[in-house]
Amino acid sequence: MDGLKPVELAPLRIAILAGGESAERKISLQSGAACASALEAAGHSVVTVDPAIENLDRFDWSQIDVAFLALHGTFGEDGGVQQILERCGIVFTGSRAEASRLAFSKSAAKERFILERVPTPSSFVIHESDSLEEIAARADRLGYPLVVKPDAQGSSIGVTVVRSSENLTDAVSQCFYFDAYGLLETAVAGEEWTLGVIDDQPLPLIRIGTNHSFFDYEAKYEDDATQYEFVEDLDPVIRDRLTETGLAACHALGTSGVARVDLILDESGQPTVLEVNTIPGMTDHSLVPKAAAKIGLSMSDLCNLIVARTLAAQRSDVRKAS
Repeated sequence: MDGLKPVELAPLRIAILAGGESAERKISLQSGAACASALEAAGHSVVTVDPAIENLDRFDWSQIDVAFLALHGTFGEDGGVQQILERCGIVFTGSRAEASRLAFSKSAAKERFILERVPTPSSFVIHESDSLEEIAARADRLGYPLVVKPDAQGSSIGVTVVRSSENLTDAVSQCFYFDAYGLLETAVAGEEWTLGVIDDQPLPLIRIGTNHSFFDYEAKYEDDATQYEFVEDLDPVIRDRLTETGLAACHALGTSGVARVDLILDESGQPTVLEVNTIPGMTDHSLVPKAAAKIGLSMSDLCNLIVARTLAAQRSDVRKAS
């Protein structure tokens, strides 16, 4: 974490991309507002751009030095906005289009994890055209409890923990409401952890405590009883396993900038990766700002550092191309 320190930046013109039309619009607007306030406090000129209102292809990017992505969910995290910005030659924070697409599709990310030997729960891909009998047979092969989740959604939207076959049909219906594809995934018993990553450097690990059946949307954004713990006396071996596994997941997908890895630590002390978020939340409930604060980075420091690293990477790319 030695490289994660406050940096000084000359005033820049920054466009915060937030809102959009995904199921995570509300949270995206909250993240965007928090980032805008932090960057303005750092001395930058900030404008918020909502792709649900503004046509990005027609926006006057000549007045912008860097685009700061706080656009959660579809279009924001699935490579859609990244592809537009890459085509327009705009410098933007976070992962490139290809890595974003990989991470946002849980099935595609899982294939990459398996290829790179990153531990991840066993699963089956399901589609809305599959019969309930076919889906039930796959669920029986995995065994209960299991998790049903849309293939491409964030913030645990549409995710259900299914403890017996009686609840499978409702969970599948909930999944297919949000996506034509979904996953049946083994429910791994253990502690929930999250690791924030900035490029290839980890932030402090956070253990999550919730009275919900898992770290769902309400627990993430609405429940003040959700606990976030920095475990000071964590066994160094366990700490290294969690950190190395989280970094390996990001490396497998090729993420850049800020990402957050969600993990389960099972009863034997082995971590397994649930997913990687390429545009993690930046609200007052969000985990990356909490982890940054643990090492002395204010929200302004964090956002400034994200921008500084983005610009440094862009300069490096230019040098390599010349």
